[in-house]
Amino acid sequence: MVESRNNFGIISESHALRQVLLTVRQVAPTDISVLIVGESGTGKELVANAIHAASTRSKQPLVVVNCGAIPEGILESELFGHEKGAFTGAIGARKGYFEMADHGTIFLDEIGEMPLATQVKLLRILENKDFMRVGGTRLQSVDVRVIAATNKDLTKAVEGGEFREDLFYRLNAIHIRVPPLRERREDILPLVRNISRQFSRKHHIEFQGFSETALNVLGNYPWPGNVRELKNIVESMIVLEKGALIDEIAISKYLKTPAFKEERNLPVPTYRSSEQVEREFIYHALVDLKNEIRKLREDLYDASVFDPPAPKSLPFLSEVRPNAPIVAPTRVRNEKTELGGKTLQEIERLVINRTLEEFDGSKRKAAKSLGISERTLYRKIKEYDLQF
Repeated sequence: MVESRNNFGIISESHALRQVLLTVRQVAPTDISVLIVGESGTGKELVANAIHAASTRSKQPLVVVNCGAIPEGILESELFGHEKGAFTGAIGARKGYFEMADHGTIFLDEIGEMPLATQVKLLRILENKDFMRVGGTRLQSVDVRVIAATNKDLTKAVEGGEFREDLFYRLNAIHIRVPPLRERREDILPLVRNISRQFSRKHHIEFQGFSETALNVLGNYPWPGNVRELKNIVESMIVLEKGALIDEIAISKYLKTPAFKEERNLPVPTYRSSEQVEREFIYHALVDLKNEIRKLREDLYDASVFDPPAPKSLPFLSEVRPNAPIVAPTRVRNEKTELGGKTLQEIERLVINRTLEEFDGSKRKAAKSLGISERTLYRKIKEYDLQF
């Protein structure tokens, strides 16, 4: 795991993130404006912290402002300060964030949420390094480096008239894109280990860690919420599982993905469509329930259909192709039809139909026998137009 002072505490096993850190080291010693872009939760503030820490201003303040969290009516006052009597409730003069950051750095997160009127004042600071407090009559000079961040496409915002083009070009002197976690999977497991170690130590929890299969699940999960989601889920699992060893079954309660919303016997997540997962699961039930299959073979033989062999071992779900024809190793005696001529969908329909017949149309018993939910069974009955 790559985690050192040179990396500013940022976990960076992936080539993509190492390139980001290389850019950070190159631009940090200058005073040039930087625009950091990336999805929510990717760690844009960490990158801003790294730029400040590696700059000549590192001993001066770094002021962080979330432009999207401050109401539009008071944002200008918060950024630039106000004079006494400037508005109702202004009982005294007050410095704004830019004055607080003098000789240091100001990080304007969610810059895309800044109103157009406030953008004009920000542009003046970038060009002339001065501004006027709300209700003031004289210019205030500041020496501040500006780092901005957004999860919006500012190019489209400029085209739509929501963001000033001149301000965009001033902020975008250096453009740093922080890739989402799904594009830098090499960082996932080091992040998991680092987060779990720090959290368990901080809260004095004897955490037994993750199983290998659990780590595989975490490493393959798409993480739509990026590092923020990863951190929240890992910490929640440690607390709610009471420090016990976390396996893939425990993880399924926390991850929001179709593979985990299906029935509990799936051994590995496939991240396929719910339809594919359902078909694979029914095939799993078909192979696993040997006693039911033996009975099915007898019924099918009596009905002169075909005699499907009972596989001796279960293939991994990742190897099953739902629409591929199933090849039978033997030909049924005195029968013209082979298992190899049937697709998994055809077998699925037949298994559901026979199971319902066996339980006299009881949906609850049939679903339990097949190892699927009644909701899934009802959907399959409708899909295959079965008369039950």
